[in-house]
Amino acid sequence: MARKYKYNTKTLSYEKIDPKFKDYLLKVLGYAATGAVFAAIFVTLTYTVYDSPKEKKLKQENEQLQLQYQVLNKRLDQFADVLKDIQKRDDNIYRVIFEAEPIPENIREAGFGGVNRYENLEGFENSDLLVNTTKKLDKLTKQLYIQSKSYDEVFEMAKRKEDMLVSIPSIMPISNKDLTRMSSGYGIRTHPILKIPLMHPGQDFSAKTGTEIYSTGNGVVKLVKRSNRGYGNHVIIDHGYGYETLYAHMSKFNVRKGQKVGRGEVIGFVGNTGRSTAPHLHYEVMKSGKKINPINYYYNDLTPSQYEEMINISNAPIQSFD
Repeated sequence: MARKYKYNTKTLSYEKIDPKFKDYLLKVLGYAATGAVFAAIFVTLTYTVYDSPKEKKLKQENEQLQLQYQVLNKRLDQFADVLKDIQKRDDNIYRVIFEAEPIPENIREAGFGGVNRYENLEGFENSDLLVNTTKKLDKLTKQLYIQSKSYDEVFEMAKRKEDMLVSIPSIMPISNKDLTRMSSGYGIRTHPILKIPLMHPGQDFSAKTGTEIYSTGNGVVKLVKRSNRGYGNHVIIDHGYGYETLYAHMSKFNVRKGQKVGRGEVIGFVGNTGRSTAPHLHYEVMKSGKKINPINYYYNDLTPSQYEEMINISNAPIQSFD
């Protein structure tokens, strides 16, 4: 081992240094501390800048999950488009065929109220993705349930189709094969007494007093009323499925309230009672409480050419009888 010397300025000579164990220990500890500091800096920088194998694996799994969620969202959007098409068919085809009201949009699109259903999905890095996907799934689930119930209803209506077909008004209320009894139709017409344009909510059939009046569909007599005003002696029949028909200005009744009647059954006879200027039948069709044009409900006893002719007669601006 090489000896170490120190120059003494007082004696102006070199003197030999005998190192002690303590000095060696301090030096070793100094080197060790310096190494530890550099090692800590290296490890810190390494883990800050570079991912560990475990972190790399977790990040890859995260990316895969995000991709899977995006694919799942696209598929949910596709399912939603298919469901919208089914809903459209349900409202505009199936329910139209069976004379049923479409399901309101606010019911189909209704969300979930009350407490936050997605609280347990919040607070994560990808919470928005998780919450949005779950919301879509919940909405589709609810819409599918509503659609399923709708088809159950349509199925029941289909089973009752035969009864519905014979109940919906579909013939003229008096014998009129040659169409000579057609008179004032539905729409704005000159009132025979007031001589001003007013809404005429039905169809007038001119006929002699005593001419038979027929029920235009199966149903139950809802009202039999005698009166010297307005509709005069008149009958209202409830056909079910939202339909009612009114027969006004009758001379005599052939039914009573609560009686079941069939299509084509004689319910009374033409007259000139109430506010009427000549013997005739005033006939109305009501759907869900709204008065509609009866001309759309004579399809069961006319040929296409007769129906076209009847439309032309009905649309002529003829003065009404009432």
